[in-house]
Amino acid sequence: MSFLFDENLRMQIAGRLRAFPRETLHDGALKRAAVAITVVPHEGPHGPGAGFLLTRRAPRMNAHAGQWALPGGRVDKGEDAVEAALRELREEIALDLDPAEVLGMLDDYPTRSGYLITPVVVWAAETGGMRPNPDEVQSIHPFALGELTRPDSPVFLTIPESDRPVIRLPLGEDHIHAPTAALLYQFGEVGLRGRATRVAHLEQPVWAWG
Repeated sequence: MSFLFDENLRMQIAGRLRAFPRETLHDGALKRAAVAITVVPHEGPHGPGAGFLLTRRAPRMNAHAGQWALPGGRVDKGEDAVEAALRELREEIALDLDPAEVLGMLDDYPTRSGYLITPVVVWAAETGGMRPNPDEVQSIHPFALGELTRPDSPVFLTIPESDRPVIRLPLGEDHIHAPTAALLYQFGEVGLRGRATRVAHLEQPVWAWG
């Protein structure tokens, strides 16, 4: 499935997120975090379209170095999830977006490592000034939105350590795991397909539990 980066797509995603009954969690034992699912123009092999951004975490990071990630991090005192996601976009990849570019939010996702992540979906028409902050980001990678609607995606695995399904999301020639895979899967289901799909029950691989 291919997507054009145009006003119709923006209105469609925003409308579906607005209509989606988002689930919020309030587990005080978890640290609040926010990530940005950023919809951007994307030049593919068949011409211009729409995409989204992932980063490779800097190899010097204390946690999850070198892994695929959505721009994001801790929600600071006095911030809400939207403010935190927009701040992290500025700090990590020098993408400065107005709050008017926020299309909506998805379900909170609790992680095994003690965070409660709120995904914030944003629209970025101009990405020419993007650059990675070397302290946090090794590189920035745009992928076509169609990667989130592939017929071979997602893959659900079982592990002896949990009775919950582990999600794996194919991406290009690679793949990603939860939490990033769970958040992107829900965005594809809700924002791109119009399906009210929940993901908080989806498990992470054991190596991501710490």
